[in-house]
Amino acid sequence: MRRDVTLREVAQLAGVSSRTVSNVVNGYANVTERTRARVMQAVEQLNYRPNVLARNLAQGRSGQIALVVPYLDTPYFSELLQGVIRAARVQGYNVLIDQTDGDPDHERMLISHGRSRLLFDGVIFSPLGLDQQALADHDPSLPLVILGERTSQGTFDHVGIDDVEASRQATEHLLDLGRRRLAAIGDQPYPTGEAAQLRTRGFRAAHERRGVTVREELIIATPRFNRADGAGAMRHLLDLPQPPDAVFCYSDLVALGAMHVLTSRGLRVPEDIAVVGYDDIEDGAYSNPPVSTISPDKEWIATTAVERLLLRIASRTPLPGVELRAPHRLVVRASTVGPTRPSGETPTATSR
Repeated sequence: MRRDVTLREVAQLAGVSSRTVSNVVNGYANVTERTRARVMQAVEQLNYRPNVLARNLAQGRSGQIALVVPYLDTPYFSELLQGVIRAARVQGYNVLIDQTDGDPDHERMLISHGRSRLLFDGVIFSPLGLDQQALADHDPSLPLVILGERTSQGTFDHVGIDDVEASRQATEHLLDLGRRRLAAIGDQPYPTGEAAQLRTRGFRAAHERRGVTVREELIIATPRFNRADGAGAMRHLLDLPQPPDAVFCYSDLVALGAMHVLTSRGLRVPEDIAVVGYDDIEDGAYSNPPVSTISPDKEWIATTAVERLLLRIASRTPLPGVELRAPHRLVVRASTVGPTRPSGETPTATSR
C-alpha cells in the first residue's frame, strides 16, 4: 500500500519549515514568490496531497469551490475549466461546475445572501446575465472572483485581459496588411455585453490610430459568440453592395462560422477576405486555414483566479477587491497572412 507523503517531507525537500509549506498550500499571502515556487515544486515532485478532510473539519469548510460559467459547450470555458481544476487540485480543493445559460435569476441565486445552504466555500464566476449593479449586490460574506469584464468595485477580485488593447492589436494587424474595408462581428450593445463593447472600442481605436474611417455598416451585432452567429453575420456582410476585405471576429467560434460561409461562397481566406479571431481555442489552430487570434493566457487566468479565491476563503476579514490583468498575445496564422509566410506571435500585455 502506498504511504501518504507528509507535510514535513515536503518541507525538507523544499528547505523550508513545515509552517511555510502549510501557508503555501492554504493560500496565505505572507510567502515570497520564490519560496512559494520552491514549495510548489516539492509538492509536485512528491505528489503531496493535503489532508483536506481534517483541515476542512477544523475550519468549518466544505473543501469545494464553484466555477460558474455561461456555457460549457464553448471551448474557451472548457479549456479554462481544465486549468481551474488543476490549480484547485494542487491546493486540495474540488471544483463544482455550474452552467447558467446566462439566466440572471440563476446567476443571482448563486451569489445571493443566505448561500450557506450551498456546498462550496467560494465562487469563480463568469457572469453573463447579471450587470455590474447586480454583481455589486452579492453576499459580502461570499469569497468571489469574477472573470470577464465586470470591474471589482472593491468587493470582489476581477481577473481578465485588456479587451480594448487586445482588440486594437488584432484590428491593427489587419490594417497593417493593407486591408481597408474591415468588418467586426460580435458587437453586443446592451447592458450585459461589456466584453463585446470593449472589443468594439478597440476596433474603433485601431482605425483612429491608423487614420482609417470605420465603416459603421460593417459592425455586426450577434447574440452569442458562436459558429452559427458568425456564419449568419458573414452571409449578411457578403450580401452588402461593398463586402469587407477583412473581418475581426470577437471569438474563434465566430471566426470558424464566418470562414465556413466564405468557403461555401467560393471565396479564399485570406486572399479575398482575411479573418482574425479571439480566444485561441484549440479548434482554431487546426482549422483550414488556421485562425489568427488573440491568445489570452488561460493558464494564468485559471491559476490566478484560484489563488485569489483561496486567499479570500482563508482570510478572517474581508479583503479589498483587486483588478488583475492577464497577459495576452497576437498569434498570427494563415487566415490573415496566408500559407507561404511563417506564423509568429507578438507578445503583449503583462499582468499587473
